[in-house]
This record gives sequence, structure tokens and C-alpha cells, in this order.
Amino acid sequence: MNLVLFEDAMRHVCRISRVINNPAGHALLVGVGGSGKQSLSRLSAHICGYTTCQITISSTYSMNDFKEDLKKMYKLAGLKDEGVSFLFTDSQITNERFLVAMNDLLASGNVPDLFAQDEIDEINNAVTSRAKSEGAGTDAPSLWAFFLKEVRRNLHVILCFSPVGEAFRTRCKRFPALVNCTVIDWFQPWPQEALYRVGKEALAKIADLGSPAVRAGIENFMPYSFDIVNKEAKRFLQQERRYVYTTPKSFLELLALYTKLLGDKRSDVDKSIQRLSDGLTKLRETADKVEQIEATLKISLEEAAIKRTTAEGIAEEVSANKEIVEAESAKANVEAEKCAVIQADVSKKAAVAKENLDNAEPLVMKAEAALNSINEKDLSSCKTMQKPPPGVDDVFVATQILLAGVMPSIPTSKSGKVKDKDRSWEGCKKQMLSNVKEFLQHLLSFKEKAANGEINNVNWSEVRPYLAMEHFDPDIMLSKNSAAAGLCSWATNIVQYHDVLVNI
Repeated sequence: MNLVLFEDAMRHVCRISRVINNPAGHALLVGVGGSGKQSLSRLSAHICGYTTCQITISSTYSMNDFKEDLKKMYKLAGLKDEGVSFLFTDSQITNERFLVAMNDLLASGNVPDLFAQDEIDEINNAVTSRAKSEGAGTDAPSLWAFFLKEVRRNLHVILCFSPVGEAFRTRCKRFPALVNCTVIDWFQPWPQEALYRVGKEALAKIADLGSPAVRAGIENFMPYSFDIVNKEAKRFLQQERRYVYTTPKSFLELLALYTKLLGDKRSDVDKSIQRLSDGLTKLRETADKVEQIEATLKISLEEAAIKRTTAEGIAEEVSANKEIVEAESAKANVEAEKCAVIQADVSKKAAVAKENLDNAEPLVMKAEAALNSINEKDLSSCKTMQKPPPGVDDVFVATQILLAGVMPSIPTSKSGKVKDKDRSWEGCKKQMLSNVKEFLQHLLSFKEKAANGEINNVNWSEVRPYLAMEHFDPDIMLSKNSAAAGLCSWATNIVQYHDVLVNI
């Protein structure tokens, strides 16, 4: 603990120690808040070798909790034979029933209903051996009396009460053991010596208070100011009939406030000094930069004069060429108008081309879907037909015409046409269905060749009469032959795709 032991404080320590060293010795410390009652009680208990116990008040702390705390202290004092100092303050009296138990504790040590019967039996069993060794009886009443004697010998209550208000007088009248069974020690206001020593100790932690004379003046002023306030409080009571309390705690708060204000002011001064120092540094840096700018500006002015002379010469040359530029600008405007017309036409054609290309995509997808519907098994079955259903041969001939010049097995005339003698079912089987895999491969690559313009124009013109036939319809062909239906759909969509590409 951070204590300053002036003469009065040491006298209180001696009194408290002398009281609690006696068996059943209890002390009642009466004084205003902050006068050192609890601190000196803890020091006295430590000197006597006692364990200091104190209850912890909370919003849920009740009488049962208070009894539980008393039980722990009773067991320490009565069973473990330890010295216990029970420090109890008036601020901890949240329930006046606490004082009923305290009154019994101080008067006889026996608090009714503190222990249950089974706990009493356990305590009696625990103290039996010690009671025998000291010649006490071993019956239950004798053992319990021995336990209470040990408690009274080892448990010492230190009551810390404030005399301010009516509560202290009322409690002393209602619970006489608070006064009759304790030794009262009155804590008077701190004398000048105590105020001076406490103030000096607190101010010793503050570094750099100036010269020794300044420090001594501050140390002497603190108790002086406190004494002046006390005198003014008495005068205020005489004139206004109103109390103004100043306690040692007020003096400690005065010292803490002074320390805090001094620290704040020093911090503000340090910040101001730093701000001023930073400002001076910035001013010096600015002055250096101004000198550099002036030197640079002189050089820039000289360069500007040279550039101005050069610019005047260029201006004369520009004036001479202005007429030529204007004439060329007129020509450029005419060309720009022509380009704008061309650009508009190109944009229009590009839009049409994009529209046609968008229309071509579904046709390609339909053609590819038609090819996917054809498999080798269906084509192989067509190869075995001696005479196909009506219209199926026309579908295969149309496919033959489109593949002319693409599939090597299909012979053509010099003009690139399929010969009339080969436009038959037997010709189709021989030229296309003899190798079904190769036939499908040429069908799959046909779209790419058509897009690249590798297909003869004669193929597109020769196939159109077949496409115009009434029975040249995928739905009609599907009822006759699935392979013919797929080729019919493919031929129709691939020719439409070619027409769209030609329009683009």
C-alpha cells in the first residue's frame, strides 16, 4: 500500500494492533471518509499476522451470502486456528439485518442459525482432538463451546463507520454491542504535519517543479489551502447554517487534481512548443525554396526572352503559310463531306450484312442438327435398298449435286455438272454410299467450304429444281426414310445459308 505514516497515523496503528491482539478484541474506528481507517486497519492486521477478510457487495448480495462469508471466516478462525481480521464498513451495510448478525458476533461469537446441524456435527468432529488435548469435554455442547471460544480468540472485527448523519447514532442505539463490545478509536481531522507530509509525498512523484524554493512553496501551499477551506467552511456554517464537509479524501483529490492539471498544462505547452518549432522549420524551408525559385526564375526569364524571339519568327512564317493552309482546309472539307457520304453508305451496308448474318446462323444450326440426326446405320440400310421409296432418290441426287467437285468419287462434266446418266439411285449408291464414313465426313466439312466460296456456282443452280419439288420436304421424307429426311433438311438449309452469304 502507498502510505505516508505521519505521527497520528502511527498512533492509530498502535491502538488498532493493541486491540486486535487481545482475544475477542474488536475495534470500532469512527472517522470521516478518507481519513485512513481501512488502510491503517489492513496494516495493523498485517503487523499482527492476520488474514484480512472483507465482503464484496453486489446487486445480488443478500443475507445468505453474508452468512456464507461469515462461515468461511469462522472456519478459518475456529478450525484452522488462523488469525482473521474482518474489516466491515458502513458502506457495505446494504441490509440492516447484517448488523443483527454482527451484534451477536461481537457480543458472544454465537450467531444463531449460522450453521446447519450437519455442519455443526462436522465442526464438532473436526475440533474433538484439539478439545481433548486442552482438557475440554467431548460432548456436543462442550465441543461447540470450544469452537466458539477459538473463534472469539482468533476472529477480530474492525468496524469502519462515519459519524456524519443520523445512521451511526441510530445503529449504535439499536445494536449496543457495536459500542459495548468494541474499543472505539476516533479519527480526527489530519493535522498540518499530516497534510504537509502527504502532500510532499504526492508531489515528489512530479518531476521538474522548478527550483527547490518553488517546490517548497508548492508543498507548503497545499496544506495551507486545505486549512483555509476548512476555516471558510466553519464560517459558512455560522452564517448560512449549512454544512460543507472537507475530509482527508478531499485533500487527496486536491493533490490528484493538481497533478492531472499540471500534466495537462505541460502537455499543452509541449504541443505549443512543438508546433512553434515546426512552424519555424517550415518558414526556414520556405525561405530556402523562395531563393531557389528566384534563381530558377531568372534563368527562366532569359530562356523566355530567347523563345519569344524565336516565336516571333515562327509567327511570321505561320502568317505566310496561312493562306496555303486555308486553301488546303477547304479541299479537306470537301473530301470530308465525300467521306461522310461513303461512311453512311458503309454503315448501312454493314447493318444489312449483320442482319443477314444473324439470319444465317439459325440456318447453319438447322443444317448441323440435320447432319447429327443421320448415322452410319441408317445410311448403310439405304445402300441395301434395290428400289427406294418415291422421292428418296431425288433427295440423294440433290445431295450428289451439292457434293460434286467436293467428293472425289462423284464424276462431273467439264462444266462441273453431274452427268445425267449418273443422276440415279444406282449412281448415288455407287458414288456416295460405297464409303459411308467418307460421305458423312464430306457432309460435315461442306458448310465451311461453302462459307469460303469453294463450292462451284453450278452446284447451287443445278440443285434448285430438286428443292422446288413438292415432295422435297423433311416431314414427308421422315415417313419414308430417316436418313433421307436428314439429308433433305440439310440440303434445304445449306442452300438457304448460301443465299444469305451471297446477299451479304
